[in-house]
Amino acid sequence: MNTTKLTGKNILITAGAQGIGEAITTHFIDNGANVAIHYFSSTETANKLVAYATNKGQKAIAISGDLTKEEDANNLVQKTVAELGSLNILINNAGSLVARKMLQEIDANFWNKVMDINLTSMLFVTRAATPYLAKNTNSSIVNLASLAGRKGGHPGSLAYSTSKGAILTLTRALSAELGPQGIRVNAVAPGLILGTSFHNTHTTKESAAATTAGIPIQRAGNADDVARAVVYLASEYNGFITGATLDINGGVYNM
Repeated sequence: MNTTKLTGKNILITAGAQGIGEAITTHFIDNGANVAIHYFSSTETANKLVAYATNKGQKAIAISGDLTKEEDANNLVQKTVAELGSLNILINNAGSLVARKMLQEIDANFWNKVMDINLTSMLFVTRAATPYLAKNTNSSIVNLASLAGRKGGHPGSLAYSTSKGAILTLTRALSAELGPQGIRVNAVAPGLILGTSFHNTHTTKESAAATTAGIPIQRAGNADDVARAVVYLASEYNGFITGATLDINGGVYNM
């Protein structure tokens, strides 16, 4: 019998079928929650996660969409509430580095694409979800930021780092605005998390090894490290933590 605080709660996870998102979704399912899994291209994994939840007797739905489009973001939230009945927790996980480009290589199209994927999509989904979150007590939002938003990132991640830094501020601003509606808003800022498509695509083995050498606990992070923290922030019911960012980086940077 599952008796965690998350049993029966309804969770929406954006980009919930790959990398860190997949781990977050799995942890919520294992804690007894019902899940709406947004995906962009990870159809197979999304369907596997739905089956995993359903086999445990929990509700689950997979919903595809391009969250940089306002209409898709609105549809995602509406389908979630239609299927699950209500919404308790939103996890804003969707995001991408897109490509490494130095300052002189960044044109307006690239800049806008990165901002749309990482920041504007978060605004769209959060805005659509907030009226439903406000109907429940102890609702919660967790945003995925990044150590790059704290430190500025590695060369070529200027646009990405800037968008992630903005998420830190968005989190604080939303916590102030939504607090009176009973909604807590927090963020996590992961450091080097290996085993995800993000770092498999954008980080060389040499760079990962050099970064790992500077981490006090002498290892890189994994997706489960992030998922545990997200679940904690989301499920701290009657909690007093809001507007906070939890750094998950093995001690390489803190403030």
